[in-house]
Formats: sequence, C-alpha cells, structure tokens
Amino acid sequence: MSDITSDILALSFDSVSSPSIKVKLPEQLYGTHPLGWGVAWYPNDNQAAIVKKDPVARGTDIQVEALADWTNFRSTVFFCKAKGAARGYTHHETQPFSRSFAGHDWLFMHNGDLDKQRLAALHTDKSRFLEPVGKTDSELAFCYLLGKVMETEARKLADVPAELMLSWFEQLDALGSADMCISDGVTIACFYGTSSTRKLYYTRHQPPDQVLSFNSETMSVDLTDPRDTYRTAFMIASTPFDAGSWLQMMPGQLLIVRRGTIVWNSQPNTSQLALSLPLPANQSQQKSSNFGAQQAEQAQLHQSVVNLRSITQTPEGQLLAYRTFDITHTTEYTYTEPVEHSTHTFRLQPVEDPVQEVLSTTFAISSGGEEICYEDVFGNQSIHYSINAPYTKLSIASTSRVKVFAAPPDDHSLSQRRSTIPLVWMPWQRQMMTPYLLPPELPETQLRELTEYAMSCVERNDYHLMETLKDMNLSIYRDYKYVSGSTSLNTTPFEVYTQREGVCQDFANLFICLARLLGIPARYRMGYIYTGVNYENKIQSDASHAWVEIYIPYVGWRGFDPTNGCMVFQDHVRVACGRNYLDATPTSGTIFKGGGTETLKVEVKMKEVVA
Repeated sequence: MSDITSDILALSFDSVSSPSIKVKLPEQLYGTHPLGWGVAWYPNDNQAAIVKKDPVARGTDIQVEALADWTNFRSTVFFCKAKGAARGYTHHETQPFSRSFAGHDWLFMHNGDLDKQRLAALHTDKSRFLEPVGKTDSELAFCYLLGKVMETEARKLADVPAELMLSWFEQLDALGSADMCISDGVTIACFYGTSSTRKLYYTRHQPPDQVLSFNSETMSVDLTDPRDTYRTAFMIASTPFDAGSWLQMMPGQLLIVRRGTIVWNSQPNTSQLALSLPLPANQSQQKSSNFGAQQAEQAQLHQSVVNLRSITQTPEGQLLAYRTFDITHTTEYTYTEPVEHSTHTFRLQPVEDPVQEVLSTTFAISSGGEEICYEDVFGNQSIHYSINAPYTKLSIASTSRVKVFAAPPDDHSLSQRRSTIPLVWMPWQRQMMTPYLLPPELPETQLRELTEYAMSCVERNDYHLMETLKDMNLSIYRDYKYVSGSTSLNTTPFEVYTQREGVCQDFANLFICLARLLGIPARYRMGYIYTGVNYENKIQSDASHAWVEIYIPYVGWRGFDPTNGCMVFQDHVRVACGRNYLDATPTSGTIFKGGGTETLKVEVKMKEVVA
C-alpha cells in the first residue's frame, strides 16, 4: 500500500477552452517516493489525445505553465494528476493513462489501490490489445474497463447504458479503493469508491461568474483566457478549491459528464439538481423505444385517425382528457395628449386546430373605428383596426374559452423520425422554411460564439436531434435567471447569452437563434400558460407568454418552453406565431398624429374550468 496520496482533476467544458493549470509539488521528496504530475487533453477536440508527464518532478513545473500558451492547448476535456503514489515510477506508469480504442484515444485516472491479483482474475480478456504497458493496478483497471466496453460493442461511453457502466465500477470497488475517471474525449465518467481514503468534489462554473481563478494546496486552475469568457466548466477534484460551490461525492456514486453538464447521476439529490439534466438521454431513448414498439404493433392494423380529439387513451391505456380554460386579456393605453389618428393590429384569438378548440371568443375596444378581420401570412387570426376619432384612453379586451386536448406522445422510434444533426432538407423544403432558418442579423463574431454554444448541446447528445433540443431547452431553464425588467424589446440573443438573465421572450429568442444556427427551423409562439396548479417549473407570466416551436421532420411543429424547462402540453394555449416577436405580438399599432407620452397596462387572467 502507498503512503503518499495523489490529487486528480478532471475538467469538462461546453466548448473548447484553454485553462491555465499549475501543479504545485513540494521541493523535497518524501523518502524514496518520487513526486510527479501528468496532464492530458484532446487538442482542438481531435480524437487523438496529448499526454504530458513527468514522473520525477519538484516544485511548480515550468513545463505545465508553458502549456497554457501553446495554441494546441484547447480542448473540452482535461485530465490532470499530481503526486506519485508508488516506488520506482517510470514514465509509462505515470497517470493519466492513454490508450487507443474504437478510432480515438481514451484517458484514465485512478486514486487508490486495488487488489491486483483479484483484478487480474477479473480481467478475463487476455488479448494483446488490452495488455497493460506498466505494472500498476490502475492501468490494469483501465484495460478491464475498455474490455467491458468492447464486450458491449460500444464505440464510446455514450453507447454504454449508465447502469451497466456503474456495475463495472462497482466490481472494481469491491477490490479496494476505486476513485476513477475515464473519458473518450467527449464524455467523462467519474466514480467515487466506497473504501476511498480521500474525498472527491465537484462544481459547475458558468458565466457571468466573475470568479475565474481556483486554488488548492496541490493545483491551481485559471479560466481568464479572453476566448473563454462565456464557457461553462464542470470540475471534479480530490480537494475542493478556494472558490466556487463544491459538492462532495457520495460513496459509490457515478457521475457521467458531457460538455460541462451532468447527463447521468447515480445518486441525485435536491442540492445536485441544479448541476444536472433532469432526464438522461439513454433513459428517454429507452422510453421512446418502448412506446415505439407498441405503436409499431398497432400500425399493422393500418388505421388512420383523422380527428385527434377522438383519441381518448394512449396505447398503454393512459387516459387522455381535455382541459378547458377561460382567458381574459386586457390592454389599456393612456396618453397625455389626444390621439387623432392611429391604426392597430390585434392577434388575440387562440388557434383552432386538432388539439385546441376555441369554444367562444369576444373582442371589445373602447373607441370606434374600421375593423378588418383576416388571416395573416403565418396563419394567425388577426384584426386590422383604424381609428380616426380623437381619444386619450384606449382599452382592448379579449375573452376566450378554449379546450385543449391531450395527444399521445410522438413515436420517435420510426426510422424516418430518428433524426440526427445536421438535418438534410430537400431544396423545396429549405425554400419553404427559409424564414425560420435565418438567424438574426448579428456580428459574425457573436454568431460564431453562439454556434459553439449550440454545438456543445449537439455533441453532448451525440448529434441526436430530439435529445439536443430537450437539452437546449433545459439548459436555458437551468442556467438563466428569470428577471422581470432586465431586458427590452431590443435585447439580442447574444446579450441574453452573456448576461444569463431575461424573460420568456428573451429565452425564446435565444433558443430560436441557437436552433437556426444548427439548421433547425424554429419559430416564435405567443400564447398563455396556466400557472394555477402547484408546478415548481412554472413561472407566472405577467402578460402573454412566449415559447419556441421547432419543426421536427416527419412529425411537425412541436413546442418547447425554455422559461419553464418543459415541453408544451396542456398548460399552454397557443395564439399567434411568426419569425419573431414582431410577427406574433398580441397588440401593435402606429400613431399618426397626437398622443404625447404613452402609458401601457396589460393584465392577463387564466382560469381552468372544472366540469
């Protein structure tokens, strides 16, 4: 057994970054034990890793400091280990370990000691490929894990079911102390053993946090590179640093981290939810697959349902009941001087379609004028209203009773619906979708930064379309603060991204921008959300609500609400849609003469009608 402990550090960024990592080693050796360090990363996110090691080092090594100035020192994954733990360490026995498998390099770190004899018996794959180079129990454990990955015919960690991966670590945990980190260049899996003598901690750093330097007794990490101002970093360390909110891992806990975010946690608790995604990708895919199998069986009947409202239950037998809402939307304008002539556009009538039925709707306005009802180019029921009589106060009131039907979940197991990014559009499809594919006019540098941010969600979800969209929806909900009055109608998606705060309109605009940069059609949806029930993830809108609709190939338009981190279902009542806020705003107008200073008051009341 060793008498010198080691420190491990694992970093996962949402996009390529250049942290400054410094290792602090004592000037004097502990008896005959060498003290070394090793750092590994994937330059510019290439599949081949670079590993720098010094098995016998003293003090803060100059070579580690110089890495930060190297142009290739940019990656989303970094592994670092400081201090040796055994006698006679050589370069090939110093961690992190690297080994090529399935077309890319894998990295591995381990703190602790395992029963090497029992581990050798456990490692049944004796192929030369999985034969250790050195003599350490840590490298043998690395080969054992790669052998397990190969048995499943997986090519990356994302292909391995999380519960199965946990069982592998638990087998190693039975052999001794097993604090381990393994990465394939995209995903990091970190396990904290039940017999560990050290602790493992983790934190998630995200902008606009002004704390960019982290120090511990053994290491320091600096995130002040100006290129990485808006990067999110997930950090795992043996010793908590002097900055940030660090959580201690529980014995036997496995964290799976991808692009700066926990995608699976074997022991989630309330305090950890802010760091993780509520639903792992592999679980959601499994649910989709189970539902898809049932749908496939029913498809053999060749039945076609024309009216979705007639469906009263899912294939599993779950009831699909409708909900009815009364909505009142009042708007009041007051002016210091009489308005002599003005024109207005009103979009206040809810949508009528297979899943939403308008039982009644009324519209009232306090000043007489010419009224023209029409359907605009986006399919919105609109009113053009022209007023020629003077007024100093204008009141608009719209009341509606709407029935919202529940629909069975979409079956994404069908071959044409298993979409991955990038999407491929036929020329005529792209022409029809052009208004929903063009991102806003922003400086190229800002769009590049937003594209990198969007791609972090794509890579975190292995280019799977639906999982990427759900991740993006949840990331905005989790990482951005809802602050009324913090933005204006002129706030850009980039400003929301940098400030990490806004209101529903801002979050919708950011989501739309990110989706369009990925070539995914997205449109702005205005409507109402019912917040009367006790839902933790429902934020009350002080007026109308805004969310995003994405066009899913072979499915159609589907709603995502980034303000509340949920899919659009029966709490939402849809009214108007368009390319952006201007196309779907409930009330707008132009004053041609008079008016002076304007004061606006809006009030929305939404009540569920219980039969």
